[in-house]
Amino acid sequence: MNKQRAAEIAESPDMKHVTYNGKSVYIQRVDNQNDTARVFHLDDPGNEFDVLVTNLLEK
Repeated sequence: MNKQRAAEIAESPDMKHVTYNGKSVYIQRVDNQNDTARVFHLDDPGNEFDVLVTNLLEK
């Protein structure tokens, strides 16, 4: 995924199907300077982590 699309998804009120390493995640915000996104797995919302936006897949 690219940064622009990740940012669009993060700002959208609609839930999009995004995965990281095969597991569904929610994108909270995108850091444009580091090309990362702050995400959490849908089944573990208390565990936030940063990933490279290029490692995110939209289904």
